Amino acid sequence: MTAVLEKPVASDERAEPGGPWAAVAALTVFETRRLLTRLPLIVAFLVFIGWTVWRSGRDGDGFPALQDVDRATQSAPMLVGLAVLLCVNRAVLRSRRHGTEHHFAVLLLQPWRRTVAHALSVVAAALLTALCVAAQFGREALRPGAIGHGSVSELLVGPLTVLLFGMIGLLMAGLVRSALAAPLLVVFLLFLFLFFSGMSYGGSRWLLPVVVDATPNTLPSDLLGRPAAWHALYLAGLALCVGLVAVLAAGGRKPAVLAGVAGALAMTLVGGVAQAGGDSPELVRARERASADPEVQSCVRRDGATYCVFPEWGPRVGDWAGVVDRVRSLAGGGAQDQKIVVRQQIEARYGLTSDSALTPLERPHEVTVGTAWGGNRVPEFSAAVAGVLVAGNEKASTSMCDGRIVTVMWLALGWESDPMAALRRVRLDDSDTGSALVLQPTDGLSMNAAQTEVLRELLARPRGEVTARVKSHWAELTAPKVTAARAAELLGVAAPEEEDKCSG
Repeated sequence: MTAVLEKPVASDERAEPGGPWAAVAALTVFETRRLLTRLPLIVAFLVFIGWTVWRSGRDGDGFPALQDVDRATQSAPMLVGLAVLLCVNRAVLRSRRHGTEHHFAVLLLQPWRRTVAHALSVVAAALLTALCVAAQFGREALRPGAIGHGSVSELLVGPLTVLLFGMIGLLMAGLVRSALAAPLLVVFLLFLFLFFSGMSYGGSRWLLPVVVDATPNTLPSDLLGRPAAWHALYLAGLALCVGLVAVLAAGGRKPAVLAGVAGALAMTLVGGVAQAGGDSPELVRARERASADPEVQSCVRRDGATYCVFPEWGPRVGDWAGVVDRVRSLAGGGAQDQKIVVRQQIEARYGLTSDSALTPLERPHEVTVGTAWGGNRVPEFSAAVAGVLVAGNEKASTSMCDGRIVTVMWLALGWESDPMAALRRVRLDDSDTGSALVLQPTDGLSMNAAQTEVLRELLARPRGEVTARVKSHWAELTAPKVTAARAAELLGVAAPEEEDKCSG
């Protein structure tokens, strides 16, 4: 009788069909399916998608700048990331909760290989987030009024945040065998984000996954100065580093894993140091030129007006020209054919960390237009055009407080389909009675109660009737120191009952 002795197969190399990595792939599919069907993650994705759909078009009023849209995709995925952190942590601790950890000793997969499978399930959640981010950005990019250029690096922040948070949950499960650790970590991360997100300056804020610039300013994409590519490298390196450390903690002390940790740590350090470098001297000089030197703009003529804009805003010229034409069509005298210059102004010297007011232009017949458009920006620009047609220059129009404001506001709103709604939108307090500040791209106009009363009467009259009276009495209506009562008499409406007095 002869016995044949075979060499035992090492625990990492058991003679199973497909080998250990086939088992890792099978477990990855299983854990991915479980992860993506967990209630917290489903709720997080539904909130993410619902918030995205609800906010769509509201910030830019249907005229988005893509260099703002890409940053707007970053905050909502943090909710998904926190849900992934909790769900992955709970999945890794499942065997401990159910008392089945000792059964894994007879299976093909060692603990570190099971950790790899959990890590790959996080990648699937990050890829799903990337699809949502791409859909959000694509929807805005396809809008007819979209301008500018988005950044792939900015779009990667959301998915990389989900990946990082999932890896943190995985590492936490390997280090702390408690179900309470992950929820407490979520609370700590939220506190950390709220604390550091309030910092407008300094490189330390770039250590956060998402860096929010809380400003309504829209700048040309080449003047933003955000180190988006370095930040994406930092997040990718940090996520990879945390995931590989989790594999090490689970016993996967292989040369490839150790080399991966070293490489990921190097990525994190390179990205982290580079993103904290601040604005380059070239960027500072470019911002200075864009803020103070109109020669950097390109100018086009259209229907007797000149439009000087930054290159990315070229598609908006048609919208601005439509407003200019409508305002001039209501004017009288030489204003109807007045050749004006619409000049785009920005304040880029402080980047996205401030919201500086624009200075009124003093050159004759020049009108300021900003970088935002749609919604309230339309009547604000219309009021600026009307003010220049009446006063001759923007600086003089913003200092008016006499009855000429009635004429200015009629020109600004008389062409609107719903002028009363436009009146409320263009006033600071959203009112249509009493005194208020009328918003413009630069300094606003001050309307008193008497002027508002006369304007309301005019807006209630047929447009053609009022337009004819404005044209026939143009010289007197635009004369300095004309009163609201005299303007009402010339325009055929009742004299105001309110006191006609300048507020400032």
